[in-house]
Amino acid sequence: MTEKLARDVMTTEVISVHPDDEIEKVAQLLLEHHISGLPVLNDEGKLVGVVTEGDLVIREKKVRAPLHVVILDSLIYLEKPHRFIEEVKRAAAQKVGEVMSTKLYTVGPDASVEKVATKMVERRINRVPVVDTDNKLLGIISRQDIIRATFAE
Repeated sequence: MTEKLARDVMTTEVISVHPDDEIEKVAQLLLEHHISGLPVLNDEGKLVGVVTEGDLVIREKKVRAPLHVVILDSLIYLEKPHRFIEEVKRAAAQKVGEVMSTKLYTVGPDASVEKVATKMVERRINRVPVVDTDNKLLGIISRQDIIRATFAE
């Protein structure tokens, strides 16, 4: 039996969004198509991010101000305020580009299914975009695709 490749198991009709799309569009697409994440493509069709259910749920969590003390009318942070600022930005986000993850784990079409599955488990991700050498999206592999490829025979 020959080794299955990403091109053999990937979904090629991929629903995607643009960084300038509204968050509500993402929520609607996720619910309507019963999927948990979407690739984000720029105007040239290149992969620039991924937006997931988790990104939308994070927007709803309580934002906690960093621990601080006031001494002589001066505010001294006991934690870095950068995390707080980022949480506020995400909570107030209206566009996909403001909440999407830009740390991407991709594979090429010739990657083995074993390599894709390993990447999913090690990186704790639910989907892996398949891109060409120019970072244009060719397809996406979900956990369902891996299960189908492994057990459908």
